[in-house]
Amino acid sequence: MLHDDEQHLFDMRRLALLLEVVEQGSITAAADLMMYSPSAVSQQLRKLEQEVGQPLLNRRSRGVVPTEAGQVLAGHARQIIRQMRAAQSDLDQIAGLKRGALTVGTFPTLAGSFLPIVIRAFKKRYPAISLSLRSARFDELVADLQSGVTGLCLLWDYPWNRFHDDSIRVTEVFRESTVILVAASHPLADREQVSMEDLRNESWIVRAEAHPVVEVLQRSAHDAGFKPTLGFLANDYGEAQAMVSVGMGVAMVPKTAVALQHPDVRVLSLGDAAPLRRVLLAQRQDKVYAPAEVAFHSTLLEIARERAGDYL
Repeated sequence: MLHDDEQHLFDMRRLALLLEVVEQGSITAAADLMMYSPSAVSQQLRKLEQEVGQPLLNRRSRGVVPTEAGQVLAGHARQIIRQMRAAQSDLDQIAGLKRGALTVGTFPTLAGSFLPIVIRAFKKRYPAISLSLRSARFDELVADLQSGVTGLCLLWDYPWNRFHDDSIRVTEVFRESTVILVAASHPLADREQVSMEDLRNESWIVRAEAHPVVEVLQRSAHDAGFKPTLGFLANDYGEAQAMVSVGMGVAMVPKTAVALQHPDVRVLSLGDAAPLRRVLLAQRQDKVYAPAEVAFHSTLLEIARERAGDYL
């Protein structure tokens, strides 16, 4: 049984016929354009008038003119049909993605781990889309998104500093754990899991230039009752792994940072005490998303669902 609001939904084909008749001023002319017979158009319009409950057209000797109700309904029909055509166009582009370009902002650990898997799937599905990446620091990623340099970007946050910006919509992609790196020769190397208390006397290799992972280490060490000794400042996680591998110290890193693991480095879990960071997909709130952005968003979240367990 239809509810009252459902009973007043109009047939799209009849709305399109009404609009064409109003714009042409003639049932015959509209019938020719829509490839119907004039009698079929008249029959459909009579049914539409019955749905509306009032006359929509005044028949004259030379064509027809809309009643006030007909003019109002034709105006709405014009907007609805325009939107439906736009929707169909967008769907056609996504189905074949006949054209389009997309620039995605990202950060290095994701660009070196999860993102290539997404890009491979996206390019296979939508080979006609020109895809480019911009890898940058957090503030630059946000600025590029807000200025339109990128259509969407990947960000991250931690529980003590959640990202929030009224102009940006974020979707959680996955959560990743923080892990400990030690040399294969380290006394703890054969353990699968350690605690921060086990590491209080270690020298730590951290990222340089006030990298966010430094704060993660400092908070974790503080909770365990000690202040970490910083022994080496690395420019990237590859350099950090190399220094760990030769016994220069241990390191705390997000799990995606060891997608390419050094052969002389062991990865240890912190268990339930491991800080978790969220990986976020960010888009501007105020824009209409292009078909290429919608397709990338969908592909990214699909791959994330398949692989989310890899990063915990």
